[in-house]
Amino acid sequence: MKRINFDLQQLQAFIAVAERGSFRAAAEHIHLSPPALSRRIEKLESIIGARLFNRTTREVELTSLGRVFLERARAAIDDLESAILGISDIAATRSGRVTVACVPSAAIYFLPQVISSFSAKYPSIRIRVIDESMNQTLQSVLAGESDFGIGFMNTLMPEIAFEGIHDDPFVVAMRRDHPLAKRAALTWSQIESERLISVARSSGNRQLLDDVMSKVGLNPHFAFEVSHIGTLLGMVEAGLGIAAVPRTALPANHPLVIGLPLRKPTISRSLGLLRKQGSTLRPAAAMFHEHLRAALRKRRLLASG
Repeated sequence: MKRINFDLQQLQAFIAVAERGSFRAAAEHIHLSPPALSRRIEKLESIIGARLFNRTTREVELTSLGRVFLERARAAIDDLESAILGISDIAATRSGRVTVACVPSAAIYFLPQVISSFSAKYPSIRIRVIDESMNQTLQSVLAGESDFGIGFMNTLMPEIAFEGIHDDPFVVAMRRDHPLAKRAALTWSQIESERLISVARSSGNRQLLDDVMSKVGLNPHFAFEVSHIGTLLGMVEAGLGIAAVPRTALPANHPLVIGLPLRKPTISRSLGLLRKQGSTLRPAAAMFHEHLRAALRKRRLLASG
């Protein structure tokens, strides 16, 4: 096996240029002259045997290989810091990076609150959110692009460890001034004559709805279809119709929209944390993972109370 012989300073130089898109800005950040920084990058590219940056007179951008190597370099720096500092020191002082893949219905209203409370405790840890569909969330976890994911699973996958944390029932989202808004709960038969809004068939939420509906012999007509749940809720706010959505997708105490329990049939998804089987979370990701788990459990208790 060929020995890879680059050093920590070369990795730090590479990350600095990648994050700032400029050799001059990166050199200032790590207190190095631009020529010395360029030599480190050139040495690293020589060792790897490929270009990491496309350079022009005005800007610097990562090559496709450079983008892949950036994630690996960041992981290497994080792992080295973990080994040197220890978990207690990391929790108090380190600057880390966590990448989380998340389905949009959880990312819109639930996740920002969790990130806010986590960042208040650990302001030096950066959070990157990949808000994509359930299928793309799974692929991000499997590919190692994200440390872990937040989503729901209707069927188990041997490559994915799924920890169900929160039972997330579907509710009817409607304006508070809608004629049905005073009801304690609604059934599908009571809303089938309303203008219904749905996410597209490619959405995991829509696939779950369609599957349950077909099993009980219901075929609701959707007046509008959209790609993203944020757009759907905007249309509900505008009074264009009502929609069946996961409770997690609705903000608490929304001034215009209310979510009523939906019955006959009751539809629910299991929201949880997704990890690649056999993977080990880096310390910063492990801390955010635990913080998120606690937040989901608290939300479940509040919902049941």
